[in-house]
Amino acid sequence: MGSLSETERDRILAAVDTAFESQVGFLSDLVRCASLREQESEVQQLVEATLLDRGYDVQRQMIDQALIGRHPAFSPATVSYENSWNVIGVRNPSTSQGRSLILNAHVDIVPTGDPKRWRYAPFEPVRDGEWLYGRGSGDMKAGLSAAIFALDAIRAAGFELTAPVQIHSVVEEEITGNGAAMALASGMVADAVLIPEPTDEKLVRANSGVIKFAITVDGKPAHPREVSGGVSALEAAMRLITCLRELEERWNAEREAKPFFDDVDNPAALTIGTIDGGEWIASVPSSCRFEGRIGFYPGDDPHQRVKEFEAFVATAAAEDPLVQRCPNPAVEWVGVVHAGYVLEPESEAEAVLAEAHTDANAPDASPLQAYVMACYLDAAVYSVHAGIPSLVYGPIAENIHAIDERVSLPSLRRVTKAIALFAASWCGVRPIEHAS
Repeated sequence: MGSLSETERDRILAAVDTAFESQVGFLSDLVRCASLREQESEVQQLVEATLLDRGYDVQRQMIDQALIGRHPAFSPATVSYENSWNVIGVRNPSTSQGRSLILNAHVDIVPTGDPKRWRYAPFEPVRDGEWLYGRGSGDMKAGLSAAIFALDAIRAAGFELTAPVQIHSVVEEEITGNGAAMALASGMVADAVLIPEPTDEKLVRANSGVIKFAITVDGKPAHPREVSGGVSALEAAMRLITCLRELEERWNAEREAKPFFDDVDNPAALTIGTIDGGEWIASVPSSCRFEGRIGFYPGDDPHQRVKEFEAFVATAAAEDPLVQRCPNPAVEWVGVVHAGYVLEPESEAEAVLAEAHTDANAPDASPLQAYVMACYLDAAVYSVHAGIPSLVYGPIAENIHAIDERVSLPSLRRVTKAIALFAASWCGVRPIEHAS
């Protein structure tokens, strides 16, 4: 293990180039799978077949819902995982001499919105110039293709890794993180984790902790002739949302004392993602439910933040003249409740990735940059609960979670090269013909 020779490096880089069109084809196949929550089985079957064809030891891993509330890596769930499962691919060398590695990627995606607003149909991938369009193309099926084809390139170049490597194709990243939690709880650990989320070819230095909530407000329904006697649950909910902006501002104000977050624009990033209310066009609405997320800082206890949130909602409801006429709002926890993490600078894993990034971008390389992502990342599961150095580094993508999501193919090629060089340097390589 250690730095690669020039010959080893050049052969691996050339192998990525040789297979890149096949990689784009595989990525397109992944995008064609509409792997929304509870609909991931098709894409996981594709990943499973792909890994089996490459000779990995492969298992389907169901999420054990009995662990929710018992194992600290898990978050609340509101659906059955009967049709949602991880795919774990493992390759062990005949003799292990290096450092082990996990390459993690999630296959679940978020809804598309109105497909008529897209330039191209969201599940019909289109290559337009240097971009590939489609829901999930950037977040993060491109990263999954990079992980698989990076390891392919090492073998195509005539080498095998000298340490165990795992590919974790997981579900639930977009909502609970319970896919990665299940992988970890089952004992799938390594000396480092690399997750190729779309990061514009930068390294994530830290990410926010996140809690995801639902709030239900019950009003008093009424006929239009008696509207003054009613209480609109919709209007009361909008009042609560306005109040929650005060909590967002309060939590954002803490950033000045938080390492790496002092210049982040909106680390709390309150998002109200869905709202559903009312029963009839000519009735004062009796009920309204809205869902959202809010962030906080690495080192904070997410369950303490939950208590702060619940207390704030109760106080806001009691003090608002309209909301106080309603029953107490009901707060539910419907997704990730998890701490953030920091990747401490100057780790050996980061140094190896920095060198790989430079070599993959030569001759126009600039040093690897690091930044903060104010969102949940599965890296937090491995970092917080197992102390594993967790690197998040992936391609340039645009419009993730939005209309016309797309990934840069030249960037994907560079990232695939960097991951291949990182894996080879981190784990170590030897010629396949000399393997014992």
